[in-house]
Amino acid sequence: MLIAVDVGNTQTHVGMFRGDDLVEHWRFATVREATGDQIAVVMSGVLGLRGLSLDDVDGAIVSSVVPQLAHEYEYISHNYMDGGLLVVGPSVKSGMPIRIERPHELGTDRLVNAVAAWELYHRACVVVDFGTSTNYDIVSDQGEYLGGIISPGIEISMDALYERAAKLTKVDIEAPREVIGRSTQAAIQSGLVYGFAGQVDGILKRVRAEFDGEIKAIGTGGLASTIAPFCEELEEVDDLLTLTGLRLLWERNTG
Repeated sequence: MLIAVDVGNTQTHVGMFRGDDLVEHWRFATVREATGDQIAVVMSGVLGLRGLSLDDVDGAIVSSVVPQLAHEYEYISHNYMDGGLLVVGPSVKSGMPIRIERPHELGTDRLVNAVAAWELYHRACVVVDFGTSTNYDIVSDQGEYLGGIISPGIEISMDALYERAAKLTKVDIEAPREVIGRSTQAAIQSGLVYGFAGQVDGILKRVRAEFDGEIKAIGTGGLASTIAPFCEELEEVDDLLTLTGLRLLWERNTG
């Protein structure tokens, strides 16, 4: 079995593949100071609940936007698993031409999403990833990575509001019953959900106006299911897009 690990700034998304089939997946909080042993304990616990263990892993692929944690997953691979480890980086064969000024600066999560979107749809597309930042990544109808847009994410915006406004508290990120909030909590929720939905629609309209031809918009990431229902320009949500991309990169580099 292959284990695919997407390490984000806020959450880590893990998937277990048997061939092309995703048999299990789960998320846990990313802790930057976590050691390989601590991460292995968490993963072993989750696998144990599903009747699996790290001994069942034949190989692992990791995409990490937290550089120090990539080293910890290398430690896990060497000490807890028999299979090989592939860490996504500039030397990995993606099969996708990268048409930006400094290709080595492209975040691994963004590349992985672009690869998966092209493989699934084989048409021009833009992936909107709702994570710590909200990333927009554009792929041409020839399967080239063209560039993208990065904006602060929903949770970052809520944290900033909480830290800078003494009388405001953190709230659950969910849609209120009405746009006009009847309480402080509902007002904040409305601003976050409808504000970010409006941002997504506005940016996607500008992308489509600049792009030569039709382009499909796909949402992914931990908060996609919360925001996407209020976005008019998003056509589809695929919460497993990044894990699919990791599997594809594993196959292209080890097959």
